[in-house]
Amino acid sequence: MTNKSVLITGGAARIGARIARKLHHANMDIIIHYRRSDQRAKALAEELNAGRADSAATVQGDLLEKGVIDRVIREAAAFNNRLDALINNASTFYPTAIGEVTEKQWNDLIGTNMKAPFFLSQAADPWLKKSAGCIVNLVDIHALRPKKGYLVYSIAKAANAMLVKSLALELGPEVRVNGVAPGVILWPEHDISGAEKEEVLSRIALQRPGDPDDIADTVAFLVTGPDYITGQIIAVDGGRTVQQ
Repeated sequence: MTNKSVLITGGAARIGARIARKLHHANMDIIIHYRRSDQRAKALAEELNAGRADSAATVQGDLLEKGVIDRVIREAAAFNNRLDALINNASTFYPTAIGEVTEKQWNDLIGTNMKAPFFLSQAADPWLKKSAGCIVNLVDIHALRPKKGYLVYSIAKAANAMLVKSLALELGPEVRVNGVAPGVILWPEHDISGAEKEEVLSRIALQRPGDPDDIADTVAFLVTGPDYITGQIIAVDGGRTVQQ
């Protein structure tokens, strides 16, 4: 798959960076999008380029600012004059209590988790059709079962899940669109107590958190694997969604 290009939004750290490394290992060239993580994005690109010259680049931009999405897609496609996969990974995640939700919170959570993936996909579509490429959205198990206290985030991810199915219908037959719905993979960057962690793990069939590589492996499967899969969302959640 040498010279095929993948754009990963929010690809500088955490799960996004694991996906970047995994797809790079599969001989794909990586464009790492970031908003504020300048040092981490450039360090990751340097790491990938050290392993294979001219195989990674970065592109910066706030996806909620006017004109940025078109520029990001244009710069990503210019790297190899092609685009083979778009990984909609960038997201914001924080609690919002009913009665206290602000318009700013609404615009941010809906914007990063639903609006930006839609417009990125729309802008990338002409390039992806040329390459018979694919889109993979990072959804969430809480698109199906809302997370208490995370009202707007859950709504946004539910829309993201429908986006996967709708785009699969709209962009076929040339472009495949699928999703990955993580469960407990990385704990939130804000602190949570040990008791909270134990309570969460008690509701998971495997009784343990996953690893970012579990997500990266699943994304790689959807990008490089069978090309007769579209409109599907794979839950990588240790059995959380089968528990009551």
